[in-house]
Amino acid sequence: MKKIAVLVSGGGTNLQALIDYERSHAGCPYNIDVVISSTKTAYSIERAKNAGIDCVIKSPFAVMGKENAQAASREEKNIAVSDAILEECKARGVEGIVLAGYLSVLTGTIIDEYRNRIINLHPALLPKFGGVGMWGHNVHEAVLAAGEKESGCTVHYVDGGCDTGKIIVQKKVPVMPDDTVDTLYARIAPKEHEAIVEGAIILATQT
Repeated sequence: MKKIAVLVSGGGTNLQALIDYERSHAGCPYNIDVVISSTKTAYSIERAKNAGIDCVIKSPFAVMGKENAQAASREEKNIAVSDAILEECKARGVEGIVLAGYLSVLTGTIIDEYRNRIINLHPALLPKFGGVGMWGHNVHEAVLAAGEKESGCTVHYVDGGCDTGKIIVQKKVPVMPDDTVDTLYARIAPKEHEAIVEGAIILATQT
């Protein structure tokens, strides 16, 4: 099995899908070695603890200190956090990184050192509705506003851009005429769980 790190920021339902698959499939090719959270309040941390998986916090405050983080630019924070995540992953011998609802941006050396070994789950059918600000309910609001007939989710490799890497897995669902953000999300969420597991398996079995 290949060691992976799962990066999270929120409730962690996609993390849970990865955990459940690993626990229920003897031939699972990945092992979640560590969960890395961008915030100390994410419920994902409880999911990791319940599964007996190490969890660390890599927020700007955690890696830079409060005063330095408050004075830093967004780019400086992203670089500091990305470098701290890289250090953590290298120290653990992590072979692949899965972004499962991770709301920060990885940048700098980690992109090169883990090139084609970092994947991200996005809640829309890329290349549509990607880029800065397109996360969570913002995406579903944009899909509904555009009058799209279908939506879904995408797993893609992470490169130097924002939601621009090569697509690995896509799952589609219809958009209904009476959909709200919540009903559309509810239809996409199970597909996200399938897609993130498929993406992690591909990541763990690639040469």
